[in-house]
Amino acid sequence: AKVDVDKEQQGAAAFQIRSVPTVFLLVNGQPVDAFQGALPEGQLRQFLQQHGIEPLAATPAEPAELAPLDPHAEVVRLRHAVQDAPDQDELKLDLALALLRTGAATEAEQLLDALPANLATDDRSIRARARLGFAALLKDAPPVPVLEQAIAANQGDLKARHLLAVHQLVGGDAAAGLEQLIEMLRRDRGYQDGLPKKALIDAFRIVEDEDLVGQYRRKMASLLF
Repeated sequence: AKVDVDKEQQGAAAFQIRSVPTVFLLVNGQPVDAFQGALPEGQLRQFLQQHGIEPLAATPAEPAELAPLDPHAEVVRLRHAVQDAPDQDELKLDLALALLRTGAATEAEQLLDALPANLATDDRSIRARARLGFAALLKDAPPVPVLEQAIAANQGDLKARHLLAVHQLVGGDAAAGLEQLIEMLRRDRGYQDGLPKKALIDAFRIVEDEDLVGQYRRKMASLLF
């Protein structure tokens, strides 16, 4: 128990406390030992062990695993937040980003267009614009299985690789998408006026995993220089 010696002066006098903090070890209500000042954990454990008390081992708290956010649920949550605080432009940017994750590119673009200048140059806005550019490429693109079949039939089908990479990047599989773009660069860096390099640079803007981006920047540099 912790005692305020200013409020409990009689108790402080009974225990002859001359400095603060003073720690007493009580057994059956009777003081058996004491020390003054703060002790490091190791010395405190030793103090207790001297009196036959074995302190419990410290167990590090395990970080709670965060469940991945459902992008559609996040859109619903942010819509309510924007309705409750329509003047909060930051929330509108958050909503635009969430909408992009669900494929609602048109509404996301409308929100981005309406943002004030200070947010239009925000890193997240730039990332969202890059993601919009990728999403636009998928408007008439074949589905993923068709593109995978095309690549299996012809490893040099760079158009199919590009569209598959865009599908993967927009869908959240950044590593797979970047790998497709690196393969395009490896096969033909000059394809469509340098599309592989341009697509990689745009992809780096939308991938939030900095370690992954760094890894693929190095791969790109090793192929270019």
